[in-house]
Amino acid sequence: MKKSLLATGVVLVLGAGFAASAVAQVKPEVLVKQRQAAMTLQGKYLGPIGGMLKGNIPYNADTVAINATFLENLARMPWDGFAESTRGEKSATKPEAFTDAAKFRAAADMLEAETAKLGAAARAKNEAGVRASFGGVAKSCGSCHDAYRVKQ
Repeated sequence: MKKSLLATGVVLVLGAGFAASAVAQVKPEVLVKQRQAAMTLQGKYLGPIGGMLKGNIPYNADTVAINATFLENLARMPWDGFAESTRGEKSATKPEAFTDAAKFRAAADMLEAETAKLGAAARAKNEAGVRASFGGVAKSCGSCHDAYRVKQ
């Protein structure tokens, strides 16, 4: 029994090492596509919430809860796609995202925190909380794009 557990542990450790090596070798252009896809999806799920809060779309608490939860998860996804290896790839990312990495990471952390607040309020079906936290998400997106994205 102990030999079986030991063998399983060794296989898992070796497998994790190979997996980490494979992730480290992802092509830079793939990382750029992945981060762009995550941000495109963020816009897809943020837009309807904004439309509901502006009164352009009837408010639906269930849709807001689903979209906010997706946003909360998507907000954590793009950041590993800003690896140093992507610096020379064609994208709208300003060089400051790489040269000012601490501030860039702080902006990412802010988006994650703000989407967590939005998600919690939305899942609680708290429209006032959604309204209060939506601005933080929008401000976080905008300030990061202003600082680290070439205007399109």
